[in-house]
Amino acid sequence: MSPNGSDRSSRRPMRRKLLQVLTAGVVLATASGCTYKDFPRLGMPTPVTEEAPRILSLWQGSWAAALVTGILVWGLIIWSVIFHRRSRTKVEVPPQTRYNMPIEALYTVVPLIIVSVLFYFTARDESKLLALSKPAHTVNVVGYQWSWGFNYVENVEGSSGDAKTNKDLAAIPDKFREDFPANAGGVYDAGIPGTRNPQNGNPGPTLWLPKGEKVRFVLTSRDVIHSFWVIPFLMKQDVIPGHTNVFEVTPNREGTFRGKCAELCGVDHSRMLFNVKVVSPERYQQHLKELAEKGQTGYIPSGIELTDPARNSETNKL
Repeated sequence: MSPNGSDRSSRRPMRRKLLQVLTAGVVLATASGCTYKDFPRLGMPTPVTEEAPRILSLWQGSWAAALVTGILVWGLIIWSVIFHRRSRTKVEVPPQTRYNMPIEALYTVVPLIIVSVLFYFTARDESKLLALSKPAHTVNVVGYQWSWGFNYVENVEGSSGDAKTNKDLAAIPDKFREDFPANAGGVYDAGIPGTRNPQNGNPGPTLWLPKGEKVRFVLTSRDVIHSFWVIPFLMKQDVIPGHTNVFEVTPNREGTFRGKCAELCGVDHSRMLFNVKVVSPERYQQHLKELAEKGQTGYIPSGIELTDPARNSETNKL
């Protein structure tokens, strides 16, 4: 057989493999269940808070940087495979280069630049997302095996008391209780794994929130570490016994959304589900009155009570 015929025959397996790889890529892209509208979000759910687009933007930027890096690496690998294959050069062992200072400097400096840029944008967005202001509403989210409770720290007709001095909220540090409304008797809702949303039958208790008004979540645990994750909020935080995490969001879309525990917390972790129902401010206030009429006034215990030094050890607010 002629040398030319040998070269042509050696190219055929490579072409077949390349075709197979491209076919597999097309199948994966089309079988993922995403529409063209989902691709810009890269599989993330549609944001339902004013803060969530910032998280989505950070996610998109990270993926864009990873894609550019991947294309560069894949391109160099494919170029080397095609133009330095033995069948093309007829060289058994190519020339060996022991040192190449420009290339070594390049693959040391470039990763440092990439990591520094990602760190900057992550730190910038994290500081914005965790910044605290004067919220219109405060909800103490209580995690426990195996469900969730919600203390609405509000002035509600038919409920008397003061959240700032209530012993059931003693696990919350004073620096956060100072921002509670004065004489907030409050109402609560507590779930069990068998609780269902009455509207759609989804498992778990339902947390109600008002659209267009800022809500502060004060996260406490009674037992082990949980994680409070409302999926379309694009944000989650750990619920830690002995440590209070806090963040704020402003819901901007009405509807009922799914939430879950995102921290493996024990045998029934998978049953720690809940719902978030975003409604108009008027409907939200009506729901609080309905809880009071049911006798769910005051607060459920928020967690393990700490000693004064531990409760107030963090002198500055987040």
